[in-house]
Amino acid sequence: MEDFPKWLDLAREIQALGQTGLTYSKNEYDIQRYNRLLEIAAQIVARYAELEEELVLQNFSTQLGYATPKIDVRGAIVKGNKILLVQEKSDNGWCMPGGWGDVGELPSAMVEREVWEESGFKVEAQKVIAVYDANRIAPLELYHAYKIIFLCVIVDGEPRPSNETLAVDFFDVDNLPMLSSSRTNERMLREAFAHARDPNRAASFD
Repeated sequence: MEDFPKWLDLAREIQALGQTGLTYSKNEYDIQRYNRLLEIAAQIVARYAELEEELVLQNFSTQLGYATPKIDVRGAIVKGNKILLVQEKSDNGWCMPGGWGDVGELPSAMVEREVWEESGFKVEAQKVIAVYDANRIAPLELYHAYKIIFLCVIVDGEPRPSNETLAVDFFDVDNLPMLSSSRTNERMLREAFAHARDPNRAASFD
């Protein structure tokens, strides 16, 4: 597990306190104080991440309600000694197909849809094999997030890139391409192969 900088840890906590406080506060002075927390968090992020403070604060201000982690889903599709990966347009790195979860959709349906959209394969989610803290994987995301990985099997389709992916292919765990490390790392891939070999293996988590 990779450590993340203390400034980001503190900025996330301050932002979450401000967002949650604004959700429940009715008192004018409390609202001012919680808005000030958002400003402080934005100042910290802007300074250390070299971003424009106004844009960071605007992003923070659009987050409403009680602050909770976001969800990223990934589909692990293993065939023999190889696993399905897609090449991301954003960084040219390879990862298991997936993405941010959508409101109102079942987690299993989300990962099946994401795999279809990014790879061209229709799959069936069989089991959850891992739940990880996504923020302890570099590069860092601004908001706290969890990553849920499903073991899936192909039921139809053929490899086809999408508007977010450049290529689709299967890779041996000992001959991996450059990974999109914020989305998929070798620990996740090893876990996927372990579950494919042992259907009774317990889910990994941190």
